[in-house]
Formats: sequence, structure tokens, C-alpha cells
Amino acid sequence: MKIVSYFFQAIFIYIFFLVGILMPRNWSRKIFSFLFQKIGPVFKSKKIIDKNLSIFNKELSLLQKQLIISNMWRNYGITFIEYMFLKHLRKKSTHITLEGENVLNDIKSKKKPVIFVSGHFSNFELMSMEITKNNIPLAAIYRPLNNFFLNPLMEYLRKKYICRNQVQKGIKGLKETINYIKNGFNIALMIDQRLSEGIKSKFFGKDALTTTLPAQLINRFNLEIVPIYIYRLNNNNFEMEIMKPISFKESLNTKEQITNRLNVLIEDLILRDPSQWIWTHNRWK
Repeated sequence: MKIVSYFFQAIFIYIFFLVGILMPRNWSRKIFSFLFQKIGPVFKSKKIIDKNLSIFNKELSLLQKQLIISNMWRNYGITFIEYMFLKHLRKKSTHITLEGENVLNDIKSKKKPVIFVSGHFSNFELMSMEITKNNIPLAAIYRPLNNFFLNPLMEYLRKKYICRNQVQKGIKGLKETINYIKNGFNIALMIDQRLSEGIKSKFFGKDALTTTLPAQLINRFNLEIVPIYIYRLNNNNFEMEIMKPISFKESLNTKEQITNRLNVLIEDLILRDPSQWIWTHNRWK
């Protein structure tokens, strides 16, 4: 039954992509932001979003929740159709204002790998793209989509326009990651989603299974963490911040301590503007 559901879901999405790519980009962004704001709230993820926002802040008023949810779906719709514009975004440079370019220059000059960490903010795919556009050797760790009818397209787009070196999460992916680090590549990793493995770490005051991969790599290779964040200013433009590297000294280098600190980092980024984060993920399952 799930296969049939995935098949029709894929057909539906491919039709949306086709319609979007046939329209001018500005029209596509406006239309899909409107569509997702209208149809998004009827999905089964509504209960998950409500639960997540209650964990995030029990004091939110109904109006505040509605505003966060509406703006999240708006961004979701634009990000969705922007997959069809990745070739254009790869060539373009004026749509992102980059803060912290000096950090990237230092990484290039030192030639010592770092771990770029972030979450699913705004159009999160553009962060890895922007790093590679600055000639930083990069391998990006990803989780395949559950829908295997859609996954080949997404992998093709990511490898062609975002980051050529895509590493699938898992045991095999860990070995690939280690090889990339040994060969001087930096690693990009989203650390804001629930995993079936990991450790329980507080996230907005509630235990959430959290990846320990950054901690493992930090302790094995003595790597620094470089947080990155992207913010959608309007339909077409973004601000992206490359933050100063974080070193973990011997007094703060256990797997639990590093993981807890990184969760606090993601919390701080979400608090900047909660509507820029994707609340549909069941983070506290």
C-alpha cells in the first residue's frame, strides 16, 4: 500500500515541478508559496507541527502559532519549486548576501578540514551550494527520501548543482566520510532531525534522539565545528552566515557534552526566526 502511495505522491510532485518550470521563476515562487500556505495545513503533519510548537514554547498564542505555520508553509512552497531552479541559482551570485567570507578564506588557506553544521532553515540546500561555489572541497551527508520514486531525481539535482560529493547516512556513509576527511575534504551535516540511533539530548527542554556523528569526528580527527545559517529575506533573496569555528577542548569533549552543545546551537538558530525552520519533522517522536 505504501508503494502505491509513494507512486501517486511522486506523480503529483513531478506534475508540480513541470508546471513550475514552465512559468517565470517569480511567478512560480509566488504561486507555490500561496499553494503551500493553503494546502499545507490539511496534511497529516498538522498534528506534528502543533506538538512541536508546544514543546518549543508553551506560551505561544494561537496567533503566533498561526503566523509561524503560515510563513513556514510559504517558505516550504518556494523551496520546493526552487529545486527546478538550481541550475540558475548555481550560476547566480546576487541572490545571497554572504557574511563570514573571511572564515571560508581561512579554511581554504589552512587546508585543515572542518565540519559545517546547520539545520533545515529557509532553502537549506543553498548552504552547501554556496560553500562549493567558494571552491571549498566539500562532502555533504544526507538522508535519502522515504519515497524511492523521488529519490533518484533529488540525488541527481544535489550531485549536479549543490555538492558533487553526496554521502548517504549509515555505516557505509561513515566510512566514506572518514575517507573524505583523510583526503582533505570538509564535511557538511544537518544535525536537527531525529535519528533511529544516537543519544538522548535535551532539545528545547525535552529529550530528543540526536546524532553523535559530529562528536565522533571531532574526537577522532580533532576537527573544528563551523555553524552556518541561511535566512530567506523575501521570495528571491537570502542572507547566509558562516560563523566562527568552534574548538572543543579536553574539558568539553565527551560525546554527550559535544552533542548537548550542538543542540543548544541549533536552538539558538531556530530562535532567530522560528518560521524559517521546518516544523513538519517529528523531532521528539
